Order: sequence, then C-alpha cells, then structure tokens
Amino acid sequence: MRKPIIAGNWKLHKTVNESRHLIQTLAENLKDVTDAEIVVAPVFTALESAVAAAKGSPIAIAAQNCYPASSGAFTGEVSPTLLKDIGCTGAIVGHSERRQLFGESNAFINAKVQALLAAGLRAIFCIGETLEERESGRMYDILTGQVKEGLAGLTPEDMDKVVVAYEPVWAIGTGKTASDEEAEEAHAFIRGLLQGIFNENVADKTPILYGGSVKPGNVDGLMAQEDIDGVLVGGASLVAEDFIRIARFQRSETVQQ
Repeated sequence: MRKPIIAGNWKLHKTVNESRHLIQTLAENLKDVTDAEIVVAPVFTALESAVAAAKGSPIAIAAQNCYPASSGAFTGEVSPTLLKDIGCTGAIVGHSERRQLFGESNAFINAKVQALLAAGLRAIFCIGETLEERESGRMYDILTGQVKEGLAGLTPEDMDKVVVAYEPVWAIGTGKTASDEEAEEAHAFIRGLLQGIFNENVADKTPILYGGSVKPGNVDGLMAQEDIDGVLVGGASLVAEDFIRIARFQRSETVQQ
C-alpha cells in the first residue's frame, strides 16, 4: 500500500511570520495524523523558520525549487545541499509554472531530480499537459516525454525518493478540476509508463499525486481513485481550515475501479 501524501505548495505567498503561524496551526491540528504524509513547501526565505515550527509534528518541509549544482558561481540559486542543511526533506521540481514562465526543459528538470537524489533528498516531480495539448490529442505524448526525459538515468532504487505529481495545466488556479475519472485515467497511464521504464515493483511503489485546484469539496472523490496517492495543493494550502480538511480526507470504503 502506498501511503497517501498531502502536499501544499505555497508558491509566492506568506512572510516568515505568516509562514510560522500557519505551520504552527497546521501542526496543532494535524498532530494525530499518522496514516498520511504531510508536506508543506513555503518560499525560500521562510524555509528555516518553517522547519523549526514543524519540529515534532508530522509535517515535513520541502522547497519549491532548486538548482542542480551543490555550489558554484550561480547567482541567486539555491542548491539541494543547502536545502538539506536547513532541514528540508525535498523539493518540488518541474512545476508547470517553472516550465511555462521560466522555460525549464525536461533535461534541466532531470538534472534537478538527479541533484536532489544525490543530496539524499526527495524529488516531487511534476508533469502535466496544457489544455491545447489535451484537446489536440497530444496529452499522452506530452506526458510520455516528460516522464521519460525527466526521469532519464535514474535506477529503480532511485525511484524510492521520487514522488510524481500529475497537474493538468488547465486546472491549476483556474477553479477547474479534472473529473475523478479523468484524473484516474491519467494516473493509470503514468503508472504504466513507470512500469515500462523501470519495472512493476517501481510502478506499484511510486506515489502519484494529483494537483490542480484541489479543494476540501473535491479531495474525497479524487482520493477514492485507485491510482491517486495524494494531492499537491495550491491555493487551498494557504488556508489552514481548508488544508486541514484536505489532509483529513474521507476514505472511501471501496476504492473505485
């Protein structure tokens, strides 16, 4: 059984004090959660304070990005080594905003994944198609390229530290959400890709999260799907009450097939 992962990507929001307060609230209200992993990704400036605020709670702190080098003349960048030094457990890489707004390629994202793993951190590896790519029938080709190129060079053992996050770009911050069936179809396809690239064991063990306008009102249906192992939450992760409800999603008695 894959343990559910509930992750919050705070994007460019929250000061250090606001981040600390929100994590303290989450920690108090989620302290008894043992059947799911809780991960929060604040901005770089709040990471060290976030780690301190989350200490002793079930909340792990991840970064929203990294640079694929441990050190060097890379002005303005932050390495996996530095993230590990302050207590982060991993980082999000390949988010659609990084791909679209900053032109990050599959090869560059792959370098980030490999750098995180080399530092002993976990990579939350994001993939997803745009609306135009979906409507033109290229969705599966896009996902295949992102997965194969983004995970190139990794061994089956490396995949123990990789979480895949499927986030249809057309559903991020738009209020639109892939239907439970659409999300499950994509997740099942991605799991099949992992089996083809690696093996059945890797496909069975790798958590695949859904991201895209996840809210308290739709999390239960998403989490009832066989191949959806958690969620990567954007806006709703900034509201304590919403994220707490998402983290306490209601399990279905029978997983939908």
